[in-house]
Amino acid sequence: MTKKIIGIDLGGTTIKFGILTTAGEVQDKWAIDTNIIGNGKHIVPDIIQAINHRLDLYRLDKSDFIGIGMGSPGSVDITNNTVIGAYNLGWDTLQEVGSDITSGVGLPFSLDNDANVAALGERWVGAGENNPDVIFMTLGTGVGGGIIAAGNLIHGVAGAGGEIGHVTVDISDDGFDCTCGKKGCLETVASATGIVRVARKLAEAYEGESHIKAAIDNGDTVTSKDIFISAETGDAFANSVVEKISQYLGLAAGNLANTLNPDSIIIGGGVSAAGEFLRSRVETYFNRYTFPQVRNSTKIKIAELGNDAGIIGAASLALKFSENEVI
Repeated sequence: MTKKIIGIDLGGTTIKFGILTTAGEVQDKWAIDTNIIGNGKHIVPDIIQAINHRLDLYRLDKSDFIGIGMGSPGSVDITNNTVIGAYNLGWDTLQEVGSDITSGVGLPFSLDNDANVAALGERWVGAGENNPDVIFMTLGTGVGGGIIAAGNLIHGVAGAGGEIGHVTVDISDDGFDCTCGKKGCLETVASATGIVRVARKLAEAYEGESHIKAAIDNGDTVTSKDIFISAETGDAFANSVVEKISQYLGLAAGNLANTLNPDSIIIGGGVSAAGEFLRSRVETYFNRYTFPQVRNSTKIKIAELGNDAGIIGAASLALKFSENEVI
């Protein structure tokens, strides 16, 4: 029987699991709620129980598995498989995640940051087409990402490598404050909440007719999705907001590509649902901010794996426990 791998995508509301082949094919997936009661003390026991139950349910022998990989929020120590500072999970103290899961399930375990493992997934069997040089930008509640160079994730000396959300794209004095402590970060303007923030700022000076501007002026709830939909249907103000966001993304992508010259920069996360409407505009600005060798070799793409990127990329971490790594 061909060996399998297990991937876990640990989120603040849901824990997703997948059983995969060593070629990255998802054969089974399921999810449980994330129980953060008691500073998240139930999370690891719930993960262990969920995996053991699934293996028992399908009468799968643990000898058929190479290992387990997991993506987690917070500050991850990839050497010791520990997590600290995952505040949305209640993990404000050091969590010995790896040793507990290894002993509880009886399989080797590997851990990395959740944005990094999503990058691994897209690089492996998604839009990255298994190229060894890929950058992944995920646009959701925040902006995260992962950088893969020569087939290896870039972690940096403090584990902060690939924090694309904190690339500075607005150097004006009135740039938005970021939770990291500085101003003008990509996250402040290109996350789902950042896009609305930009729209509110631009609405102050806009004088034309616009459904979105009217909603903002009325104090109605406006989402990034609303802005993109309105832009696609011809709302001039919404279109100007998307144009500004695309410029910020193109600038960040251009600077990253000028430095690393990857095969592709992949845009994922909820905002990427705008698809080609967003991708083509980002590419236009990307071309403006890159020099010819980079412009002609690095591609701007939209992610392909959706919510499965996390479990696929996490599972790929377990391949290192195989004698013959596949990717």
